[in-house]
Amino acid sequence: MEKNTPPRSTIRLTRRGRIALVATGAVVVGTAVAVPLLTLRTGTEKESRPTTLAIPEGRRASQVYAAVDKALALPAGSTKKSLDKAALKLPNDAEGNPEGYLFPATYQLREKTTPDKLLALMVDTANEKFNGAPIAAGAQRNAMNVYQAVTIASIVQAEAATRADMGKVARVIFNRLERGMPLQMDSTINYALNRSSLRTTESDTRIESPYNSYQRMGLPPTPIGSPGEDAMRAAVNPTAGNWLYFVTVRPGDTRFTADYQQHQRNVAEFNALSKKSRVRGGRVTARAPARVMPRPVRAPAVA
Repeated sequence: MEKNTPPRSTIRLTRRGRIALVATGAVVVGTAVAVPLLTLRTGTEKESRPTTLAIPEGRRASQVYAAVDKALALPAGSTKKSLDKAALKLPNDAEGNPEGYLFPATYQLREKTTPDKLLALMVDTANEKFNGAPIAAGAQRNAMNVYQAVTIASIVQAEAATRADMGKVARVIFNRLERGMPLQMDSTINYALNRSSLRTTESDTRIESPYNSYQRMGLPPTPIGSPGEDAMRAAVNPTAGNWLYFVTVRPGDTRFTADYQQHQRNVAEFNALSKKSRVRGGRVTARAPARVMPRPVRAPAVA
């Protein structure tokens, strides 16, 4: 059990600056991108099961459950039902919810692999990565516990357009915390609505949910996905800066600022470019910002 760290309620998150909800009620833009969970096969295509399961960074627990069901050729919902017997070694703050702790990696599958053993291995791998000196010490240095760091990292993972931007996104989060500003991250809205969308409307920001960081102060009650090691490092060692807002205007061009008026101009430029990006059948669609998806690290085989 962690000691000398504040309870979750004492840390108040800042708003995701990618796009501000402007006074005119303009659309707020998110950047969550759905990436399929990967299964790899060896031998012939006739094999009934894959031999490995790759979990990319940022996947939600619900996505991982579905991927495990498919990889192990189980009926839908089987992996989620196995949680009770998995005896997962989760921190007390998690209250039994493994969200954020199903570590992104490539897992070896055996003939006798069961979903509870696979989930336990994912959590054990996360504990090994998160509870080591660099992350645990970094969390304490920033006056938070490891679970809070994982929660912040999960938002960084969902919000950062590139690996290089992760430290800046984390700094936006900490700067907003220090100012008592709401987080206002579109990724938390997407989590609440169980979707991955590039746009968040004003109506979306009024939904009743503990994950609505436009309406609620502080961290969401749980992580919103499984962060990778880069996001974890960013969460405990954010880049120095005074930024409060950010928006990815075009792939590779994410603009961070502490000036709301400048941020509005950046948002206006993004919206103008989006309208020009693609028009099909009379409907405008925006292109997703470029993302860095590191190759999953390899975890031990499941017994």
